[in-house]
Amino acid sequence: MRISVAVITYNWPEALERVLTALAAQSELPYEVIVTDDGSQPATRAVLERMALDYPVRLVHLWQPDDGARMSRARNRAIAAAQGDYVILLDGDMVAERHFIADHRAFARRGCFVQGSRVLTDARLTRRMLENIRLMPGFFSRGIERRRHTLRLPVLARWYARPGTKRRGIKSCNMAFWRDDLLVLNGFNEAMTGWGREDTELAARAFHLGLLRRDLRFSALATHLYHRTRKHVVDNPNDRIVDDTRARRLIRCELGVERHLAEFARPAVDLRAVVRAAAVTQGS
Repeated sequence: MRISVAVITYNWPEALERVLTALAAQSELPYEVIVTDDGSQPATRAVLERMALDYPVRLVHLWQPDDGARMSRARNRAIAAAQGDYVILLDGDMVAERHFIADHRAFARRGCFVQGSRVLTDARLTRRMLENIRLMPGFFSRGIERRRHTLRLPVLARWYARPGTKRRGIKSCNMAFWRDDLLVLNGFNEAMTGWGREDTELAARAFHLGLLRRDLRFSALATHLYHRTRKHVVDNPNDRIVDDTRARRLIRCELGVERHLAEFARPAVDLRAVVRAAAVTQGS
C-alpha cells in the first residue's frame, strides 16, 4: 500500500517547514508528500526548494492562484495528483509524531475512512516548536490543550477504532481515505469556499456511500500549531450545503476531483528532480 500525504498550506512557510521536517523523520516514510498550496507568496516555494534537495521521499508542490479560501479545490488537486493507494489529509500547521505514518497504515481498512486527533498548542509553545525542530509536547508540557492526545497507546487505540457512523468531530486536518473511495465520492465539494464545513460535507457523503468511520485516538498523534481562527463564522453558507447533502443523501458532489484528473494524467513533477537538476546546471 503506497501512502500519499496531502499537506494543504497558505502563507505560513515556517510552519510548513516544521511539518515537512516531521514527515521526513518518520519511523516509516510515506511514498510521497504533496504540498497543495492555496496561493501562497514565493517564500513558501523557497522553503520547498531548499528542503527538496535532500528530502527522503517524492515531494510535489501544487500551487493555485489566491482567489479566496479554496481549500476544497486545493485538496482535490492533491487527490488527483496522488500516486498512492491511500491518502492522508494533513494541514500545514500539523506536526506529526514520528510514528504517524506507521499508525495510519496500521489502521487503514477497506470500507472505512479514518478520523485522527490533535493536540492544541498556545502561541508561546508554537514559537518554541518553530525554533526547535526536535521539540514535541508531552503529557506534562505547558501550553497545550487536549492533553490526552499526546499519549500513544496502541492497545487502547484499537478499542477506539471500532468502525461506526459518529458524525461529530470531523476535521480534515488529520484524516485519511482510500484514494479510490475519494474518486467515487468525487472528492471535496468545490462549491464550498471560505471557512470550514467541507470536511463535514465529505464525511456525510462517505456515510451515504456506506463507508464507516474509524477514530484514531492514542495513535497517529499530531500537534496543531497555534494561530488565530475564523471558526465562529455566523450564518456560514457552507452549512446550507451540508444540510442539502444530508437531506438528499448525496454521494457525489457536482464540482469535485474529477475536474482535475486530466491535469495529472501524467504524474506531477517531483520537486527533488527539479532542484537537483538546477544545482547541476549551476555547478557546471
